[in-house]
Amino acid sequence: MNQFIDLIQNHRSIRHFEDRRLTDEQIKAIVESAQSAATSSFVQAYTIIGVKDKEKKKKLAECSGNQHVENNGHLLVFCADLHRHELIAEMEKVDIYPALETTETFMVAIIDAALAAQNAALAAEALGLGICYIGGLRNNLEEVSKVLNIPKFVIPLFGMTIGYPLNQSSQKPRLPFEHIYHEDEYQSDAAVLKKQLEDYNKTIQQYYMERTNGKRDDTWTSQMAVKFKVPTRTYMKDFVEKQGFNKK
Repeated sequence: MNQFIDLIQNHRSIRHFEDRRLTDEQIKAIVESAQSAATSSFVQAYTIIGVKDKEKKKKLAECSGNQHVENNGHLLVFCADLHRHELIAEMEKVDIYPALETTETFMVAIIDAALAAQNAALAAEALGLGICYIGGLRNNLEEVSKVLNIPKFVIPLFGMTIGYPLNQSSQKPRLPFEHIYHEDEYQSDAAVLKKQLEDYNKTIQQYYMERTNGKRDDTWTSQMAVKFKVPTRTYMKDFVEKQGFNKK
């Protein structure tokens, strides 16, 4: 259909990289691509921290439980950031704290960071590199914040490992188009939705069977049931509020 659409639809997470650092030119191109993403009301409520220091990478790998956080071509950490807006308040002599502390502003910062990150991912893949998002950084944001010297009104949301793929992983099948795309209104017929999920379970089972030579055959709905059976990272609300976000 189109080379760029092919690139997008060929995405897969890469967790094993060659021992080869990204150049400064590559990093600049990826970050500038991230900056070109849409941003709500021109707020630009995010910061990207590039981590080259080996010791910092090692500590972040320990926090996230992901070995490839330490071994990659480059590591980016995407942060929701209203710290610069706190400085703007001082510069312009305006009290903006009531607005900074709202749930809406918190959502703006998270969405801005996510949009920037996806642009970065596409830019990296367009350069022939592989990427993997690292939500595991949120396992211990207190420690991550110490490692990265994070001030108030900043929250590290997730990392992104980037590098030259050591090998290509297989691509996991996504939910059916009809299950994701609804026209005109939310299609809430439970019988239809469950049938779509049952069909998807068969696809996922087949994927795992082929990938593991029959050693794994779990379904997507069983994975999700296990994932959400017990709450995780329950410290998050307190951490977010301590950082100045989402108080109202």
